[in-house]
Amino acid sequence: MNQKISDFIRARANSIFGESINENLIQLSPTKKELKGDITLVLFPFAKILKSTPQSVGLQLGEILSAEFPEIDSFAVVNGFLNLTMHNSYWIDQLNGISSLSQYGRANKGSKPTIMVEYSSPNTNKPLHLGHLRNIFLGHSVSRILEFAGHRVVKTQVVNDRGIHICKSMVAWEKYSPINSLGERETPKNTGFKGDKLVGKYYVEFDRHLNSEVKTILSNWDNGQFEMDHQEIKHKFLELSHAKVDKDEKARLAIDDKIKDLAISQSSLMREAKEMLIKWEARDPQTYLLWTTMNGWVYEGFDFTYKRMGVEFDQLYYESDTFLLGKDQVLKGLESGVFFKKEDDSVWIDLTDEGLDEKLVLRSDGTAVYMTQDIGTAIERFEDYPDLSGIVYTVGNEQDYHFKVLFLILDKLGFSWAKNCYHLSYGMVDLPSGKMKSREGTVVDADDLMEEVVDKAIKMTKERGHLDGLDEKEKVNLYEQIGLGGLKYYLIKVDPKKRMLFNPEESIELNGNTGPFLQYTHARICSLLKKAEPNRQKVQFEGIDLLEEEKEVIKNLIQFPAIVQEAAASYSPALLANYTYELVKSFNHFYQAVKILSEENVKTKEMRLMMAESVGSVLKDALYLMGIHAPSRM
Repeated sequence: MNQKISDFIRARANSIFGESINENLIQLSPTKKELKGDITLVLFPFAKILKSTPQSVGLQLGEILSAEFPEIDSFAVVNGFLNLTMHNSYWIDQLNGISSLSQYGRANKGSKPTIMVEYSSPNTNKPLHLGHLRNIFLGHSVSRILEFAGHRVVKTQVVNDRGIHICKSMVAWEKYSPINSLGERETPKNTGFKGDKLVGKYYVEFDRHLNSEVKTILSNWDNGQFEMDHQEIKHKFLELSHAKVDKDEKARLAIDDKIKDLAISQSSLMREAKEMLIKWEARDPQTYLLWTTMNGWVYEGFDFTYKRMGVEFDQLYYESDTFLLGKDQVLKGLESGVFFKKEDDSVWIDLTDEGLDEKLVLRSDGTAVYMTQDIGTAIERFEDYPDLSGIVYTVGNEQDYHFKVLFLILDKLGFSWAKNCYHLSYGMVDLPSGKMKSREGTVVDADDLMEEVVDKAIKMTKERGHLDGLDEKEKVNLYEQIGLGGLKYYLIKVDPKKRMLFNPEESIELNGNTGPFLQYTHARICSLLKKAEPNRQKVQFEGIDLLEEEKEVIKNLIQFPAIVQEAAASYSPALLANYTYELVKSFNHFYQAVKILSEENVKTKEMRLMMAESVGSVLKDALYLMGIHAPSRM
């Protein structure tokens, strides 16, 4: 109706206002709950055009709109706003229309351009953790919303299976893995350890030994002990140390970090990792076999975790493949003048004209950096999917600068589609104890967290005791659906741009803005409809006087298609989550305020059942779009 009114005012603007108007002047919104009305039109822009009072303009527009639209029952002008009240028949017609559609709110498949959504994209040197969960649930939900909104969607991840961080785990496993009585080092098979966790253990182990070595190096430097051939290092160390004098605490800490980085670069352990990376890029057989073996352990671990999460991918990309394409592009760009080479043979791009800085794209030893492989990955994706209109990268906001640079580089290399690439930047997830750190082993493991929320769901569900008639397998499925539904919703409902604090206790609460609250409402509707089914009748709803609680539910149902499109356009499942919560609140208020099964008036009873059925259908779709199951019993 809003669109019809807006189109009418624009079409009749010349006769009403004496001039054509911009559609932005037509501001329509739901009427405030404390006022009578359903749709509110802001009058101030029109009063300015007509050089009249809002009251006079409102009365004029109210008469014109009432004559044009028989759906309008009455109108009132209140403080510069025209409030329109719709006939009961209008709301009944809307409910009938919603109920008659099997795919209400879903756009025609393929009616919009193809979009690729990247999410997860883990490193193969550690297991998935809480930070990954927000990424994965956010990206997976966005892909479903885009598909529901009419896009063809390609769900993908790029597996970060190469680089110095991978080599750290490899070096540590070779150096520190104990050997059993059979002469074997630790493996998932002989330890029963999940593969990604075993590899992650050695990533932490590397950092522990590295910190110990760096501590010794720094102590030696403080005592003036330097290697004979380290005069340049000695000069840099003394220069940085002297620079700390008269600096504030923040500046001193920054300089300390630079000194530590200098010590790390001189550690034997880091040199081993760098040498291993060079060997890997040269396809040294022994190094390559170790890399393949350890990555295989990780992939098996990831697959297990993804399956429990209920997420999937259409296409996988591996940085070990795409970095070569990226290196080729860098060399071509070097020839064309997009990049430049420094004295140490490292290759850079100068983005100072764009307000950024110089960015490294190839190290002096010829090895690739993240930017190199991201260039190659993007190009390969558009080659694989020629109809691709753009890519949505679901990556944390600490990489905002990286993606600004990536999109600029791709544009400068002549790829027009670079302008259609979007960084879905999201805030980090904190715990009450503070920020997680992978190298220090202080992350919240994804598998452990899923197990924890499911355990809490088991306890909560058993305490409520509504599981009669369910066999053990059905109970286990229900516990999973409630626990993971709560976890997903908790991470999705917050605006992606906002940093968030995670509390597993709150995620599975049955009351408030939680996943289980939404799931319970769906189960309640299923129970209601099951009880009503034997006595359902087909009737016409003419002459029914709607209560405000009933109108509020219908108003919320009407919004669903627009909310889906808005969530798709802004890549924000949070919009859908908050809409769903409002829908459920309005339904529960309606459910508590009226009689349904015991209602004596057949027309009213059937209308209320139709309303419950429509809410249940929309709720099930909304939960699906967030990656959440909608149980029929709880």
